[in-house]
Amino acid sequence: MTATGLRPPLFSVALLRSLALAGLILALGPPPASAAAGSRPNFLFILADDLGWGDLGCYGHPHIKTPNLDRLAKQGTLFTHFYVNGSVCSPSRAAFLTGQYPARLKIHGHFAGRELNAARGMPDWLEPGVLNVPTVLRRAGYATAHVGKWHLGNDAGGPRTADYGFDFVGTSETGGAVGPAGDPHFRARSTALFVDETIKFIREHKDRPFYAQLWTLVPHATLNPTEEQMKPYARFGPGGDGFPHKGAAQVFYASVTDLDAQIGRLLDELDRLGLAEKTLVLFSSDNGPEDIHVRNAAHSGIGSAGPFRGRKRSLYEGGVRVPGIVRWPGRVPAGRIDNTSVVAGVDWLPTVSRLAGVSLPADAALDGEKVGDIFLGQSRERSRPLYWNWRFNIMGEPFHRSPQLAVRDGPWKLLMNPDRSRAELYDVVHDPTQLSNLAENRPEVVARLSDPLLAWHASLPASPGDASAGRDDYPWPG
Repeated sequence: MTATGLRPPLFSVALLRSLALAGLILALGPPPASAAAGSRPNFLFILADDLGWGDLGCYGHPHIKTPNLDRLAKQGTLFTHFYVNGSVCSPSRAAFLTGQYPARLKIHGHFAGRELNAARGMPDWLEPGVLNVPTVLRRAGYATAHVGKWHLGNDAGGPRTADYGFDFVGTSETGGAVGPAGDPHFRARSTALFVDETIKFIREHKDRPFYAQLWTLVPHATLNPTEEQMKPYARFGPGGDGFPHKGAAQVFYASVTDLDAQIGRLLDELDRLGLAEKTLVLFSSDNGPEDIHVRNAAHSGIGSAGPFRGRKRSLYEGGVRVPGIVRWPGRVPAGRIDNTSVVAGVDWLPTVSRLAGVSLPADAALDGEKVGDIFLGQSRERSRPLYWNWRFNIMGEPFHRSPQLAVRDGPWKLLMNPDRSRAELYDVVHDPTQLSNLAENRPEVVARLSDPLLAWHASLPASPGDASAGRDDYPWPG
């Protein structure tokens, strides 16, 4: 990215690698004096997959037991206005990693086969030469690790996960199934494996600053928890003893509870190693909950978006507003619930860099902002709006099918299509479910937000979309 925010031409992976080796890409300079070892926190970034805003006990779920993540929230700060910058996995992950809106990088949907990527105007992977968190921190002396789901590239001839600045890569994948063939419960056991690998990395690097990201497969469908994992939720079964099918609640709730239990093991290990007070932990999710109308979630897609309208793929709140818990004992206030500050995935890179004392290149064109002060206890408004786009179909009930573009600025969220159709304006602070469209009542707000939203959209690289994108066209009888 240049200082103007326009993306330079794509280069080959081989060229990018050679430039990186020559020091011509990501030349960050020496670590600043303030970044001396011992004064810098470790970072542990745990990202769940398709976990909704309302899927944890601390976010109000009445049935799912998540004692370890609830404890994490009590020991840190829980954000109620935490957003990802894409309504599906690959875009939101790219935003966390690079601090840029994924559409600037032409990452509009999930990375798939090359034919579908090309049809969507997407590359086959996130370019490893783009400024990113692990490379920045590794240059500053951090040990870096990625474990779990990756989904930022295509393995066939593309860059390896290690090429993005990771010293250690555990069991990883690009989006499909991983693990031994024929193991129907691999996904159900995967979080335990990922935690084991993360613990191993932390033990080996406990005497130096580290950055570890653990990105889980759960609760992304297709879920197939073990009988043991489902026992606590037997009361949600659809029939009595001997009934041949499990209920969707049994499947989903069990999967989230095991996720919580495994994360608890990791948090306990930080305590045992004496690293809890030295480590900033972020827990979040890549997007809202999957819809039960999608085939691979037909038996489990009942994740909760809390009080919000929208699910995965939607730009309504439920598709992009997710759990966000930050803990750093002694620095991040314990037991705090921030109902004011708007924080987003694109803020991760600039914030981590600031907390680690790393100076970024002067021409780094980031869309996020430093929110370390918010993490450390200050509530405030953002200095600039957040933008989203979604160019494809949205599955499920018509109620969740949003327009193609959205902007959040202060309490206001405006959604509209690029041709200005379907303008919808909501005060999401007082109307979180987005039921009262105020576009006609507050035309001055629509005018103030629509021009920069459309200008932002026009600045993005041109890419195709589905004909159904942004439509509100339920086939009403007659």
